[in-house]
Amino acid sequence: MSRCDFKIVLLGSEHVGKTSLVLRFVSCRFNATTPYQNTIGAAFCAKTMYVNGKPFNVGIWDTAGSERYEAMTRMYYRGAHAAIICYEPSCIQSWARLRHWLQELRTVEEDCKVYLCGTKKDLLDSAISKREVPEDIIETYSQGLHGHFLTSSKTGENVEELFQKIVEDCAADIRVMKDVEETRVQLQRDEDKKRDYCFC
Repeated sequence: MSRCDFKIVLLGSEHVGKTSLVLRFVSCRFNATTPYQNTIGAAFCAKTMYVNGKPFNVGIWDTAGSERYEAMTRMYYRGAHAAIICYEPSCIQSWARLRHWLQELRTVEEDCKVYLCGTKKDLLDSAISKREVPEDIIETYSQGLHGHFLTSSKTGENVEELFQKIVEDCAADIRVMKDVEETRVQLQRDEDKKRDYCFC
């Protein structure tokens, strides 16, 4: 993919399922047998999404959740149009770090749209895990943000809906679309220059 119209970053503590969320969205798959290696820095994926029939290329940066990589991962926040901060409802420690991730993001990209994502919903539904983060606290905290989704990368529940909402919100934002249009115009100019220098 030559360019990205919208940049989305995923933040959150280790083992909350950020990589599984991205792979479910991009590749429609879930690996239940082989554990994922910890992300170092950030991993990149991309996918084309549609809003009212118009295509948008979405770039997704899955950042490392380990504290030792924080200085490295901050660079990936810059230029982000949206951020998904992930937590695990059955792990209160992952929720306790949410405020930290939000503050980190705001120091770099103040106007970035922020969405909360509770992961591993299937474990709650099957009673394998017990909820540790009260729903009323989540509802209160998410009121100042752009949305909250409870997802399952295993079943795919609410994964597509989360990303579709983000892309629709970005496409409706005049400021964001101005940046997208300026990028597209510049890319077209670059392509025209390449053709002008081609004598074949």
